[in-house]
Amino acid sequence: MKIDAGNKSIGFIGAGVMGAALIKSLISSSINAAQIYVNEKSDDRAKQVKDQYKINLVSIQEIGKSCDVIFLAVKPQDLSSALAELSHTLSSDALLISIAAGKTTKFIESQLKTGNSVIRVMPNTPAQIGKGVSAISPGKNTSAADLTLAKNLLSASGIVVEVSEADQDAVTALSGSGPAYFFSFIEAMVSAGVKLGLTNEIATQLAIGTISGSAAMLKESGLDATTLRKNVTSPNGTTAAALSVFTDKDLEKIVFDAMAAAKKRAQELA
Repeated sequence: MKIDAGNKSIGFIGAGVMGAALIKSLISSSINAAQIYVNEKSDDRAKQVKDQYKINLVSIQEIGKSCDVIFLAVKPQDLSSALAELSHTLSSDALLISIAAGKTTKFIESQLKTGNSVIRVMPNTPAQIGKGVSAISPGKNTSAADLTLAKNLLSASGIVVEVSEADQDAVTALSGSGPAYFFSFIEAMVSAGVKLGLTNEIATQLAIGTISGSAAMLKESGLDATTLRKNVTSPNGTTAAALSVFTDKDLEKIVFDAMAAAKKRAQELA
């Protein structure tokens, strides 16, 4: 997808896994690397990102002075100090897009006291390959034009949905942390396949192929997950035997408890 950001300068404070994924998606969608300014406190990480994407490495204050759009991509515990430094030079017209888990737009607005437009986003790591999901929530100073711009930029990394900010912690628990649940399940399938006699290579190929094909089927068939599950489950068959174990172990409760723990942790980070 081609993204048109005009001649806007785009800053990133933080270039960890998620920040770098968004940088990659923007450059892959025809944003010029010369438009992107990055501050990363880890020297090794900063060098890696600069060498890989040919972006500009600058100070936080330079980002505040020069950038029209600024992604706040630091860890939640580092956000306050980043905002304090940013506030010295921040233009009142700059749009701030925060991907710091748990941190509200109200928190950022109160830290800055500048009246800037602040948008909160929860992306996920498949953004690295343009298959991400980003849930977006505008702050009190956000205009329709700001929201459109943010959605446009984030669409380079995949699907963008707008949600109430009150729902952001639940989004974090579902799609933000969700890729790790998926990878954990694949690890368990491969491990089980090996214990049942397959080689690790074959078990990995089968697990990945099964999951990717099933996901594509869910997306393209127009049928919901419940219907598709029933379609593959013959009465008293092998699939029914496996699913009965999930039922006995209360898989639905395990998943709920895990997501509730993720949501609780997001709230603690606020």
